[in-house]
Parts: sequence; structure tokens; C-alpha cells
Amino acid sequence: MSTQHVLLGLLAGGARHGYELKRAHDARLPRARPLAFGQVYATLARLQRDGLVVPAGQERDGGPDRTAYALTDQGRAALEHWLGTVEPPAPYLASTLFAKVVVALLATDVDPARAYLTAQRRAHTERLRELTAVKTAPTASLDDIVAADFAIAHLDADLRWLHTTLDRVADWHREVHS
Repeated sequence: MSTQHVLLGLLAGGARHGYELKRAHDARLPRARPLAFGQVYATLARLQRDGLVVPAGQERDGGPDRTAYALTDQGRAALEHWLGTVEPPAPYLASTLFAKVVVALLATDVDPARAYLTAQRRAHTERLRELTAVKTAPTASLDDIVAADFAIAHLDADLRWLHTTLDRVADWHREVHS
């Protein structure tokens, strides 16, 4: 995820200060890792340095001064460019899950690899249940539902892979060790 582009997108609706940006990020991307305040302010400083945002006033609401930031024309153009660029499918497999299975087959026997796959399948299934509960809760927002759907689709793909790999693990182990 590009934090700078997400912040530019959040500023597209109008000037906001760092605290508001963090709150909006965490609300609109409910299943993403929450932003740290330091990350928000460091990113705003880089965006300002690069001419993509400018200070748009300060306010004090019973605490320290809060500087609001607004998009510049250059910032809006950078956001539009980013939104218009198709994300290429990942060219490489970068999954700890896949790497652990391969290493388990290299370093151990079939049974420990199978046990790892089975335990991982249980963990994925439990997470699937949790996410289903999130999206079906009466208080679920559309943000929650869309984020849960995204995560569920990925978990479902992993579960299908875990299932087929469990069926192949003995043959794969023989191939790895031949």
C-alpha cells in the first residue's frame, strides 16, 4: 500500500490535519494495519517537501496546534496518475506460507510438513469464521464488509491451495529429495 497516495486521496475531499487523516485512514481501511501518527506526519512532511501538499491553516482544539494540509495541483495530478495506473499482478510469489511449506519439505519429513499444512488450514478456517462474523454483524459498515470480502477471497484461495497441497505433499517430498 502506498501511504502517500492514500493520504493524498484522503485530502482530495478537503484540507485535514494529521489526526483527522489517521482517523479517516483507519476508518476507511478497517482491515489494514492502522497508521502510526509518526508515519502520518513523516509522510505529510515528504509530501510537502515534494510540493504535493501545502499547509492550509492551523487550529487549536484544546491541545497543541494542528496544521491542516491541502492538495496542490501537482498533488492532485500525482493522485490521478496513481489511480489511473493498473497494478500489475505480483511477478513473484512472496508468501511466508508457501516458503514454510517448501522449507518443511526440504528440512523435515512428510509428516511434519503435513502437520504444518493441517495446522495452517485450521488457522485460516478460524480467520475465515472471524471475518464472516465481522461482515454479517448488524453494525458492520460497508467499509467493514468490503474489506472482509477482500480478505475472505484471499483466505479462500489459500485454503484451496492448502487442500490440494495436502493431497500432493508426499509426492512433492519425494520429488524434492530425489
